[in-house]
Amino acid sequence: MLGFFFLVYYLSSAACSELLSRHRRFWIIDSFTIEEGHPGPFPYVLGKITIDRDYQARFDLYGEGMDEEPKGVLTIDKESGTLYVNRAVDYEEKTVLKLRIEAMKTDSSIDTKLRVEIGISDINDNPPRFQRDLFETSVDEDATQGSHVQTMVAYDKDERGTPNSTFHYEIKSVSPNHPDTEFTIDSQSGTMSFKGCLDHEVAEMFTVVVEAKDHGDVVSLSSSSTVIIHVQDGNNHLPAISGQTGSGKVKEHEIGTSPLRLHATDKDTPSSAAWRAKYTIQGDEGAHFKIETDPDTNDGILTVVKPLDFEEEALRELTISVENEAPYFSCKVKERPPSGLWKVETSKGDVPPPDTVKVSIEVEDVNDPPMFSVSVKEVAFEENAPIGTWVEKVTAVDPDSRDFVYKVGSDPAGWVTVDPQTGDITTVGTPDRESPHVSDGFYTILLHALDDGVPPMTGTATLNIHVTDQNDNVPQPTVDFVDVCVSDGASSTNISAFDLDDHPYTGPFTFELLGDVKGKWKLNPSHGYTAGLVKEPGVYSGPHTVDVKISDMQGQFAVYNLSVTVCDCSVTPNCRHPQSTATTAAPGALAIVFASLLLIMCLLPMAVFMTCRKEFAPLQPSDPSGDTLLPSNIEYPGTDCKVVVPDDIVAWFTEETRSDPSNWRGQHHGIKHRHLSKEMEQNFIYEHLLLKEMSHLHNENWNQTSLMANGHHHTHQREEASPMNFHAALQALLHQGKEADLLDDEPHVYAEEGDFDVLSELENIILPDKDSYQNALNNLGPKFKQLASICKPPHIQN
Repeated sequence: MLGFFFLVYYLSSAACSELLSRHRRFWIIDSFTIEEGHPGPFPYVLGKITIDRDYQARFDLYGEGMDEEPKGVLTIDKESGTLYVNRAVDYEEKTVLKLRIEAMKTDSSIDTKLRVEIGISDINDNPPRFQRDLFETSVDEDATQGSHVQTMVAYDKDERGTPNSTFHYEIKSVSPNHPDTEFTIDSQSGTMSFKGCLDHEVAEMFTVVVEAKDHGDVVSLSSSSTVIIHVQDGNNHLPAISGQTGSGKVKEHEIGTSPLRLHATDKDTPSSAAWRAKYTIQGDEGAHFKIETDPDTNDGILTVVKPLDFEEEALRELTISVENEAPYFSCKVKERPPSGLWKVETSKGDVPPPDTVKVSIEVEDVNDPPMFSVSVKEVAFEENAPIGTWVEKVTAVDPDSRDFVYKVGSDPAGWVTVDPQTGDITTVGTPDRESPHVSDGFYTILLHALDDGVPPMTGTATLNIHVTDQNDNVPQPTVDFVDVCVSDGASSTNISAFDLDDHPYTGPFTFELLGDVKGKWKLNPSHGYTAGLVKEPGVYSGPHTVDVKISDMQGQFAVYNLSVTVCDCSVTPNCRHPQSTATTAAPGALAIVFASLLLIMCLLPMAVFMTCRKEFAPLQPSDPSGDTLLPSNIEYPGTDCKVVVPDDIVAWFTEETRSDPSNWRGQHHGIKHRHLSKEMEQNFIYEHLLLKEMSHLHNENWNQTSLMANGHHHTHQREEASPMNFHAALQALLHQGKEADLLDDEPHVYAEEGDFDVLSELENIILPDKDSYQNALNNLGPKFKQLASICKPPHIQN
């Protein structure tokens, strides 16, 4: 690199009085150049810096090569300005050293500052280098000459634009060296190609050594890289069929069998597209066969995919050809001129005829089943036809000309039979369109034709019989019972009917009531698929029977005894809806249970306050065969204790005993108004008032029901007011409340009549939680609140 000559101007700063005056100084610096890699000896003189001055100055040097990298390369004589080089430098590390020179006066003030650059001259010390020492690439065998193979890239670190960094490419060696293949490389771009033809079977791989060499003046440097070229096999060899194995026979009507296997040979690389065979079948009319290639052996496997018929053709002649998956090509060198591409002969795309072979497939005869002329047949037939009626005739033919007979294969209802020789079908049962075996008006049977072959074969035909309808069914109600709600006016319910027959032997229907129904029942409407049964106001609650006549469009009719239940719909929406008796009770029964428990809790403390006696005579058991009432432990009149009974309760009791004197019978019969025994009067009033209120809450028709307990029929007969009798009456009331809701349930029997020595367990009373009990008490009627006031112990005044 050339050195630089600098002419500089500087500003003197010797004294303040000279600030406005400028002085021109001349610096004379030789052109300095350091040669890269100088061998020494060191240090050597590089040059000298001089300045035109009339006073003594000292020089200092700073920058690259001094106190900056690369450090220690240069030094300067401070008095004379001589520069010295202390060691070798590398052009590839630094191409120029940038420094700053200062001239100092004797008083240490800076006289002049100067920047200087010292060039480093390059030498050819770096050869061209490839990106890698080894390259691998591949090229197809059927590639044409001149095709690109690889591009080589190298670089040189020496100074650009100089002979030291200029280089070219050349091929040093090729292995193997085949006469029909020559590799070339462009000296400037490094692009590799080939001349002639490639042959995978001759050389699967080529190893090429490529050199990059620079153009240095003194010395020329170079480096090399290796390129491995893999030749991918192409289809330059056609496959050939070498033989076949297999029986060459197939049974008729069979599919999936492989009667034949073809073998092929190919010189190309196994498992490559150039080696894999592709077979083609010619002459397969009807597409009965297919041929597939075994991926391991390259054999062709012939398979039957569609049944063959011996009677149609017993021997099949096929032509099978083979070729490769990859297209065929060929290449042959004709002339090798000294420059340019060679002259070659190629046939890529010009495929010679593939190898073919003719095969024969023998079809073996098997026993064929008889064939019906019509496999699915449909006929019409009227229901209720007499036995022996002819239905239809079927016909079959045996392809093997064997004897066969007809049989019924499937006849779900057992209505038909078939003549084994003629195929005539007749009835052996009465067809019924409404049979569950008839679907959408069709009855389906299967017929078989069975030959006498070994093994015997069977042909099948389907006969769909359309069973036409007759009016052989009368209308029917959908249910045999209905519910009607109690009301002050007329109320109604619906009666629906259906008919198993089809139009026109079905609805809409005509409904008619029979018997004495005037003022009780009527129909509105009375025509259609549903009639309205209207209850007149005079019909009482309970079960009733209504005779209903239902007629279809053709006048066919039937009379039905319809059960009608009249009930209070406010209690239950369905008069016959069953309720669980095992775990829960009706809401009314629960209310009665809560009220009874409350009353018992009140009676216990009142027994203490209302009697003056501390002891009672023991209860004497009586003969159970005698009176049905048990004696109770009751204090006789004469005590000074009194019970104040409200007038309305006494009046109610008197009215009850007058209306039915049998309601009050027992050992104590002298009770009139307020002259009752105090304890008897109190217990009697409590029991009867409780029963009356319970019956009022449970059913407004209480006087029409009976109370069943311990196997007896009870009205309002009062036994002795013993706790056991009271408990039994309470349980009987609860059980009767369940019977009112469940009309179909039988009453529970606790004991046979007169069997009082046997103690029967009553049903458990399930107590709800505390909140439910309190809510039930809040919902009781006014008479229960009156009872609650009576249950409070009377205030004893002194």
